[in-house]
Amino acid sequence: VSRPLGLTIISTTIFKSYARYYRAIPLEGKQLRSVLNNLDRKYIDVEVEVEFKRGPYNGTQSLDTKRFRVVGVRDEDADDYHLYMTNLVRKEFFPADLAQIYRCRWEVELLFRELKTQYNLDEFDTSDEHVVKILLYAALLSLLVSRDLLDLVTEQADDELVFPTERWAATFRSHAQLFLHKLGEYLGYSPPPLLERLIEDAQKIHKQRPILQETLATATQPRCES
Repeated sequence: VSRPLGLTIISTTIFKSYARYYRAIPLEGKQLRSVLNNLDRKYIDVEVEVEFKRGPYNGTQSLDTKRFRVVGVRDEDADDYHLYMTNLVRKEFFPADLAQIYRCRWEVELLFRELKTQYNLDEFDTSDEHVVKILLYAALLSLLVSRDLLDLVTEQADDELVFPTERWAATFRSHAQLFLHKLGEYLGYSPPPLLERLIEDAQKIHKQRPILQETLATATQPRCES
C-alpha cells in the first residue's frame, strides 16, 4: 500500500533481523506516517488502529475503529518502505514472508489483467457453457504459448534488453496471424485460396458472416508479412 494516513500505532515490533525482537523501538500512540522518515530498520511490524466512517443509519453516520497489522520492508534503492496491511498473525508470518506473499498476489492480478485486456477473457458474447469453456481454454493456451515464446526471445536477446510481460503480450497478439500461418506451414496445412473462401462464405446465411474487409485481412496478412 502507499503510505496510509490516520493510522495510529498501538504496538510495535521494529527490528533489524528476526533474532532481535528485544531491540524493538517503542512507537505507541504515534501516527505511522509521522515516523516512517525517521526509521532505517530493514523490517517494521506494527499494530495500528484505523478510524473509519460507518454507513449512515437513521440519518446519522458514526465513527468506528478497527485494528490491523502493518508490515514494512525497506527498499534500499527507493530509500522507502513497502507497506502491507494484513490480518495474518505475527507468530506464523514474518515480514519477509508477507512481502513475498503480496508479491505473488500482485503477479496473479497482473496475470488476470493480461488475460482480460489481451485475450478478451472478460468479454464472452455467449451464455453457452461449452462455448465459454472453449474461449477460456483458448485464452489460457494462448497465454502459455506467449510465455514460452517470451522465454525463447529472452534467451536470444541481448542481456540488457527487458521485456515487460504486458508489452510482450500485446506484441504476441499483434503477430498472432503470422504465428498461425507459420504453424500451418509446419503442420502441412494450407488454407484454401481467397476466392474459394469468398464463394464458400457467401453461401452461408447467418448474422455473423465475416465482414469482407476482415476476411481479406485474415487471408492476406500472413502472406504479406512473410
